[in-house]
Amino acid sequence: MTPIRIALAQINPTVGDLRANADRILDFARRAQELRADVVAFPELALLGYPPEDLLFKRGFLADSWALLEEVAQAADGATFIVGAAEFTDGEPFHPGAAPYPGDAQGRVYNAAAILHDRRIAAVYRKTMLPNYGVFDEERYFAPGEECPVYEINGAQIAVNVCEDIWRDPGPAAVQRLAGAQVVVNINASPYHRGRGEQRREMLAKRARGHRCFIAYVNMTGGQDELVFDGQSVAFDPDGQLIARAPQFEEALLVFDLDPGAAGPPDAGALRAKPGLDALGPPRRVFLSAAPAASAAPRDPAAPSVAPELHPLSEVHRALVTGTRDYVRKSGFSRAVVGLSGGVDSALTLAIAAEALGPNNVSAYFMPSQYTSGQSGDDARALAANLGVRLAVIPIRPVFDAYADALAPEFGDAPPGVAEENLQARVRGNLLMAASNKFGWIVLTTGNKSEMATGYATLYGDMAGGFAVIKDVPKTLVFQLARHLNETAGREIIPNAIIIRPPTAELRPDQKDEDSLPPYDVLDPILEAYVENDRSRGEMIAGGMPPGAVDLAASLVDRSEYKRRQAPPGVKITRRNFGRDRRLPIVNRYRPR
Repeated sequence: MTPIRIALAQINPTVGDLRANADRILDFARRAQELRADVVAFPELALLGYPPEDLLFKRGFLADSWALLEEVAQAADGATFIVGAAEFTDGEPFHPGAAPYPGDAQGRVYNAAAILHDRRIAAVYRKTMLPNYGVFDEERYFAPGEECPVYEINGAQIAVNVCEDIWRDPGPAAVQRLAGAQVVVNINASPYHRGRGEQRREMLAKRARGHRCFIAYVNMTGGQDELVFDGQSVAFDPDGQLIARAPQFEEALLVFDLDPGAAGPPDAGALRAKPGLDALGPPRRVFLSAAPAASAAPRDPAAPSVAPELHPLSEVHRALVTGTRDYVRKSGFSRAVVGLSGGVDSALTLAIAAEALGPNNVSAYFMPSQYTSGQSGDDARALAANLGVRLAVIPIRPVFDAYADALAPEFGDAPPGVAEENLQARVRGNLLMAASNKFGWIVLTTGNKSEMATGYATLYGDMAGGFAVIKDVPKTLVFQLARHLNETAGREIIPNAIIIRPPTAELRPDQKDEDSLPPYDVLDPILEAYVENDRSRGEMIAGGMPPGAVDLAASLVDRSEYKRRQAPPGVKITRRNFGRDRRLPIVNRYRPR
């Protein structure tokens, strides 16, 4: 059988920037057409950006996006485009369980893969399986599709489905395979977290083997609010072997040839035996074209490329850089400012910011108090010099004293304590926000996940800012990333003195983090168990975690929910972050047993 050439366009759209997204799609489509691809696939909701959230309640937004889809379709000549879009059907009752449109308006929205062929929108596949867990909230917006068709494109039997559809078994791919699909093209907006790439790879290899077909999986890349998409688009053969892979965290066009006939006939008996398959609807075929476009003239084979996978720590680092870069730039900022303390958290944040935005676009403010050590100043200066970042030194003692004098009549003879400690952090926050207002910079905060979990951070102080770069990075991982950064650079970017120094907020004499918290190598596993895995007190203690540390950590997490609700967003890199993933009531008296 004549090979079919598939191009997976791994692009970085921006939510709501319909014109720019359409132009990006057209640019990648033209590149694929120049390479004589038969099929060009783009990510889920590529035209709108993902996730569009309540923009989907705006009829004008939906109409504008569909008009641009029709424009993109005009370029589908000689190649078939598969483009992630939103299809609106007017007048139908809104599906049960989803949020209704404002007023008396009715209609349904589908998360769709539009098949653009012969300069028109030839067909639309509607996503069947709508995820409603973790960061996903698709049942709020979309109605589920009810058909699982197969499209004959240039002589090949090609199934098209969307993201979650391929994760479910039985799912649409099983129905489509029964209808004769040789290749499954799955379009995605699959967010990154640590270990996600391995999960995808194992699932897709299993699905290809189980269905005895080719799978071409295209994923989005880039950052959107808290989410970052890692790309890593892939293709698998019917034996479950990886045959092509795009790089992580960058745009790419992955092109390869497949022999659809190598899929062979499906194991109909095994597929039909899957429980619940009938609920997905009958197999159906849609004819688009008979002869391969390549038959007009021979073409050289497209050798598939397999991009190497990143080291696990490099992967996290790239996620943080990508998420920071795209949040800052897509939000309309070009420069950032970071409060530099001389500690490892602000050091890693500054290093990420300098890489994401360029050192000339980042300023560092070192704001010493009466409790700041000379070592902190020396380390901050060394770090800024290593990164090529401008450093401003702004002592806060005069401002702090002015605050203290103003409060003296009210505070009276009460001994200094947490109020005075937090006041220092709030002075620093005020200075950073003043610079933001004056120069149009975004403030990047420096708190890590361990601090966000336990409330070891100051509202309107070190939590004040526009984006929290390492908000989802536990403290122990902060240390690992700092060491790895130096190792991969082959030089000391973050001074080793910062990495080996015991963590301290320097808000009172001789202060150490361990005065208030368990050691981080004890605390972080407890936080992972409690926050990410919802383990009970009994389960954690039975697993060998110290009872006192468990009780303290759980109490601090529960009492600090109100703080986290007021924190800026940050890059999600763990399976469950503080934000879209975890939604607990602020007023909550339940305590774990």
